[in-house]
Amino acid sequence: MSIRIAIPSKGRISEPAVELLEKAGIGLIDNSNRKLFSHTFDPEISVMFTRAADIPEYVEDGAADIGITGLDLVKEKKANVELLEDLNFGYTKLVVAAPEASEYKTVEDLKKVKTVATEFPELTKEYFSKKNMDVKILSLTGATEVAPLIGVADVISDLTSTGTTLKMNHLREIDTILESTIMLIANKDSYKTKKEKIESIQTGIVGVIQAEGKKLIMANVKKEDLLNVKEAMPGMSGPTVSEVYGNDEIVAVHSVISEKEVFETINKLRKIGAKDLLVLPIERILE
Repeated sequence: MSIRIAIPSKGRISEPAVELLEKAGIGLIDNSNRKLFSHTFDPEISVMFTRAADIPEYVEDGAADIGITGLDLVKEKKANVELLEDLNFGYTKLVVAAPEASEYKTVEDLKKVKTVATEFPELTKEYFSKKNMDVKILSLTGATEVAPLIGVADVISDLTSTGTTLKMNHLREIDTILESTIMLIANKDSYKTKKEKIESIQTGIVGVIQAEGKKLIMANVKKEDLLNVKEAMPGMSGPTVSEVYGNDEIVAVHSVISEKEVFETINKLRKIGAKDLLVLPIERILE
């Protein structure tokens, strides 16, 4: 049962998507020249490289069974697809922004707007329609932020993650239209007929996402100190305890903790008297 995964050929999503597949164990056999298709370690799975903006339509039409792309693009294309998983990276938001020197400072001021430039005409049109504001939508394919400067639009709607580009172009955010992250999506028919295979891919990818920022910490401690150990390294569901062969007084404990907690946890365990401490990377966590 073959599965085709569509991922961006370039842009901010491309490398993280490739890395995600690699860590999930799917792996690309030939990714050197970004060909249209690449085989994977699984002969039933192939990867298609294409424009991120086209992925929602390709998945909806069945040219790909599943895809990795932004929620903003799925909503803009009004793609009828299964939203399988929020992959928790690539956060961005679609905002309405106006020149800092303009009269547009609040949402209420947008009633005076006549023309809006954007790469997201559908979402922008829907936003202004819901607010009963009659505006002209000017659809652009790039450099939206210069539209007010050259006098072709009053305000813009554009993607921003940090706001830096808007500030560099002397634009201020007025309102947020949509918050977006990268999604794993599936063709609705494929999700019915190839559900088991698609869910196995989803499980692998989710396992990688859940393992991000986590470490496995291991140590040997005296049995009498176990209550103190539990307080020192609670982890995801508390420490796991196992016997140490040939020593009735010592047990081995291990737990999955946040990477941010490693330094503090090690110091706590050392004060308790823990020995043979190990901190190990985690590739995947499957619940």
